Amino acid sequence: MLSLQDQMKHAVAEAAVEQIRDGMILGLGSGSTAALMIKSLGKRIKNKELRDIVGVTTSFQGEVLAAELGIPLKSLNAIGHIDLAIDGADEVDPNFQLIKGGGACHVQEKLVAARANRFVVVVDSTKLVNRLNLAFLLPIEVLPGAWHQVKIELEAMGAKAELRMAQRKAGPIVTDQGNLIIDASFKDGIIDPINLELQINNIPGVLENGLFVNLVDQVLVGEINNDEVSVRDLVKA
Repeated sequence: MLSLQDQMKHAVAEAAVEQIRDGMILGLGSGSTAALMIKSLGKRIKNKELRDIVGVTTSFQGEVLAAELGIPLKSLNAIGHIDLAIDGADEVDPNFQLIKGGGACHVQEKLVAARANRFVVVVDSTKLVNRLNLAFLLPIEVLPGAWHQVKIELEAMGAKAELRMAQRKAGPIVTDQGNLIIDASFKDGIIDPINLELQINNIPGVLENGLFVNLVDQVLVGEINNDEVSVRDLVKA
């Protein structure tokens, strides 16, 4: 039997797929909830419920899954636009600002989200927060030769910063782009995501950080109420 959290993820993934129409170019996100969305999409394509779909993936893992399910894929450089991008998030604040990058895919995820005409975020209710970065670390992708320099700069900004280490191998996590990840936390959380995103990205050696600012059009939230699973369409504060 599925856990309550998994039931929420399934429900919100299905709700997102309901927004897909024939002929769309789709941004296919990363993470556990996005994977459920990709599986549902693959099933509908196989059953001919959806036609002429093209996917643009945000991670190598998502590319492998979509290919196995027979979803036609193109690279970001091969398309002129994305109709709809669907992805998860590690944290969502009341203004629809996000932290992403728990899976170290946030560079490609942000590229896809920025290209999309509509960006829909799918989460379970545990991902909703009043302020970003109080519980979840902010991922920052850095060039391998610059990680220590970037760490010093982040600490000068008041952050605790650590190189993300791999769990099942010696050494650090390496991204799909061949870079490293520094995870940062600020004592009082992130009060001003808009300015902090720019400030961090201006540090030499930083490729991109996991703050997704002013990109989200809709947030679908899986919830449990009285032991019943439901999906709430969140309203921006």
